[in-house]
Amino acid sequence: MRAVVVKAGSVVVRERPDPVPGTGELLVGVRAAGVNAADLLQRAGLYPAPPGSPADIPGLELAGAVRAIGPGVERFVVGDRVMAVVGGGAQAELAVVHERTALPVPDALDLVEAGGFPEAFTVAHDALFTQCGLRPGERVLVNGAAGGVGIAGVQLALVAGATVVASVRAAHLREALEAFGAMAVDPADAAARGPYDVILEPIGAPNLKTNLDSLAIGGRLAIIGIGAGARGELDLLQLMSRRARIHGSTLRARPFEDKAGAARLVERQVLPLVAAHRVRVPVEEVFALDDVEAAYARFAAGGKLGKIVLDIAG
Repeated sequence: MRAVVVKAGSVVVRERPDPVPGTGELLVGVRAAGVNAADLLQRAGLYPAPPGSPADIPGLELAGAVRAIGPGVERFVVGDRVMAVVGGGAQAELAVVHERTALPVPDALDLVEAGGFPEAFTVAHDALFTQCGLRPGERVLVNGAAGGVGIAGVQLALVAGATVVASVRAAHLREALEAFGAMAVDPADAAARGPYDVILEPIGAPNLKTNLDSLAIGGRLAIIGIGAGARGELDLLQLMSRRARIHGSTLRARPFEDKAGAARLVERQVLPLVAAHRVRVPVEEVFALDDVEAAYARFAAGGKLGKIVLDIAG
């Protein structure tokens, strides 16, 4: 198979042996794979794949059709359209996915859109609902709201009955965010729109003080990314006086059972929303497999709404 390979700080397309599905696993012919910040970190040698995942093939999310099944598979058959979060190896023509972490692709999604769904919507759903217990009527701030996880979080919070403020630096993206139903603001103006019961934070340490200043009593801060920095000062007295909670989360290195549980929650609670066209996957730009370096550069450039997707088999 052809696959994206990390080599000396760059990404190139090379031939690799076809993977073989084991017990409970699916061999997926990958149609599309999303590009995520973790891929850029892995390219730079800063985020190695977890044990059991391909060490040099990046990619955390994919969509495609089942080509073959391993022993004991019960949920899917050859030809089924599936999508999944994986520990690595998504940016290749073939990938192995355990059936318990795979999701069926609703008819409302084409496979290119589906390639950008699993990571963004699983991370956003887990942070907002499993960790922060978001409730109807609460007020939510989504920082970095135009990114893949951000726009997923905006939509899921709105559908849950929350009031959503979407913070985004690029002025030209605010109108698009408001079309979803959020109030879109410059990051410098976000605190003035608070206080917030829940804050979804994909940027990292530079926002820590403003986030704490903006939390309501009993507020919850979910940190899901540190692209702009990992270290900051924390005023514990302020945290105590707000009776606030800070949650940190990554998805890639979680135990298998946690990933399988997160997938089942998304299947039960989010896929019906997709099927009913109540949430969608905005795709900013699609790149061919051989243009993977350009895809990574476009992701790094920012100023996008939603996902950058590699069309592996287009």
